Amino acid sequence: FVIMFIFFQAKAQYAMFLKQGNITFERKVNTLALMEEKNKDGDNSWVQQYIDAYKKAGYQFTTTQFNLAFNGNKTLYTPVIDNTPKSGPNDWTSVANNNTVYTDLSKEESVALKTVFDDRFLVTDSTRKIHWKITDELRDIAGLPCRRANAIIMDSVYVVAFYTTEILTSGGPESFSGLPGMILGVALPHEHVTWFATKVSVNPPVTETQLVPPAEKRVKAVSKKEFLGELQNSLKDFWNKNAAPMIIQNAML
Repeated sequence: FVIMFIFFQAKAQYAMFLKQGNITFERKVNTLALMEEKNKDGDNSWVQQYIDAYKKAGYQFTTTQFNLAFNGNKTLYTPVIDNTPKSGPNDWTSVANNNTVYTDLSKEESVALKTVFDDRFLVTDSTRKIHWKITDELRDIAGLPCRRANAIIMDSVYVVAFYTTEILTSGGPESFSGLPGMILGVALPHEHVTWFATKVSVNPPVTETQLVPPAEKRVKAVSKKEFLGELQNSLKDFWNKNAAPMIIQNAML
């Protein structure tokens, strides 16, 4: 612990407090673990077929990449170009592979373009209120010193986050924010999903005019509450009753 403290203290002496830039995030879902958890009783033959196919092909994780552009109190989280998931075939466990999320932290507003199967929604909401508990654990992510914080969201989802004070914007990937610096790592252990930064860059510079809410024609604009209702209605006849709640939960993140 003493060695780690000296390491982070030394780095803090040369800290560069970033006000704008781009962060590359890798989102990784342990797809096989999710399927096995949802079929732990072995009573769903359809899910078991997927599990067997994944094991035979050597697939375990679904991996996608995102960019988080930030300047001041605004962030824009977007999938990278050609964001084809690196996963097995017919991955129905991951529904957030192409989310775009705009956040204005000063106004406490967010606008998210979300795709769930073949349906696309433009969801407008206030920023998520997360009651973080900051810990003493330290970690280096993408070359920057980070501190751990824990929280519970959506009543029961346990969240582990790592943030750096060397980036002044208090944002993060997806809808995660509210810490005294930028969140560079998020893990939802029980949901088997993580977001971790792999690169932070300041060139080319990001201007505030580049950070605008997503907009798309022929997309249904809804509130967060209406989005939840749409999901529940569209999945009521879903063949996998065990997976439906998980899909809804992941889509609501």
